[in-house]
Amino acid sequence: MRMRKRANLGPRLEKCADYIVRDPAALRGRWREAFPGYERLRLELGCGKGRFTAETAAAEPEVLFVAVEKVPEAMIIALERVRDRGLENVRFISADAMLLPELFAPGEAERIYLNFCDPWPKSRDAKYRLTAPGFLRLYASVLPLGGEIHFKTDNRPLFDWSMEQFAAEGWALRQVTHNLHGDGPQGVMTDYELKFYSQGVKINRLEAAKTGETRDLSAGEPPRLRNASLTDARGYAESKRDNGEGAP
Repeated sequence: MRMRKRANLGPRLEKCADYIVRDPAALRGRWREAFPGYERLRLELGCGKGRFTAETAAAEPEVLFVAVEKVPEAMIIALERVRDRGLENVRFISADAMLLPELFAPGEAERIYLNFCDPWPKSRDAKYRLTAPGFLRLYASVLPLGGEIHFKTDNRPLFDWSMEQFAAEGWALRQVTHNLHGDGPQGVMTDYELKFYSQGVKINRLEAAKTGETRDLSAGEPPRLRNASLTDARGYAESKRDNGEGAP
């Protein structure tokens, strides 16, 4: 989907310049040195309008959060949100997730957040899903042993397919749920998530921890993905039913 142009994008970005890292590759291996005083480094891939970014950073001021977003038009609202709240422990970089190993050294980030990423439902596009094996190996290359991925989505087929990929790639799954807010709101919500919650849409969430068996870039080429369409994959019927759409 094409991102619509934001009004006065250039001047708006300039007003948020203090929060943008223009040359993130230069900081590889020394992010905490460049931004001293923070105990840990966490990444968010695709920050949207920044509700999750800002509220999570405000709740954990001892953590340095780096939001990775390749489309400037997509992150300007998040930038302004963080700037207006005066949050000093957030930085933004405009980059593709494929570049993570070039921007962060092995074990440099302790956690990665994946919130409501594009499901890419067609089988031929499965490799673009942020939970596809190729991406999981990138994440493993910048996380330490025990490092985590926190993944949320409203898309049940994507979630169930992703669980299979995590397991096959050697990640340990925990805190798996198909109805995160079933007993009331849990944790910080994204803007999309808040909207979904008000509509009664169920949210899926899991945590995946890197183990000694987790494959990273040293494992070579990821497996080819076959029969990976989400319209006929596991979880489709449950997703339709849970969201009041009836049987497929």
